[in-house]
Amino acid sequence: MIRRLAAAAAAALAAGVALSGCTPTIHLEPAPRANEPVCADVSVRVPEQIGDLARVWTDAQATAAWGDPTVVLFTCGLEPPAPTTLQCVTVSGVDWIVDETDFPSLRMTTYGRTPAAQVYVDTEEVSSNDVLAALSSAAGSLPKESECVSADEAEPAPDDATVAG
Repeated sequence: MIRRLAAAAAAALAAGVALSGCTPTIHLEPAPRANEPVCADVSVRVPEQIGDLARVWTDAQATAAWGDPTVVLFTCGLEPPAPTTLQCVTVSGVDWIVDETDFPSLRMTTYGRTPAAQVYVDTEEVSSNDVLAALSSAAGSLPKESECVSADEAEPAPDDATVAG
């Protein structure tokens, strides 16, 4: 009886090792503020699926990834971005700055939330709208300190050429 239990346990362990070898772990670097408790809260709120993309394991705190191969990367714990002229979109009450530098991949960073969260999306494989819709609930738990404004509402930058005197 003990021999059968030991054999069953060994078989289960071998199956577990074999199955874990099928799931890739994505290497990511944690953001500077990834250890903040609010990022832990965000991390437990990210979805297991984004569209047809299943979540995959990552090896860094406050990060997540989806797809095989990976097409969505998420990180919490970044310094909040400064005001910018980049496009800002609001999804479910969360403002996201859209950086198209690597188009067709997009880097979208929360604006007005501390710490900031960021998602990198291969838009040839998944809709950035679907990704933001799936992640905005989790990102919305980050403390809100400001929000995007239109160009008409923005305060002008100080004129560096003007010198008091």
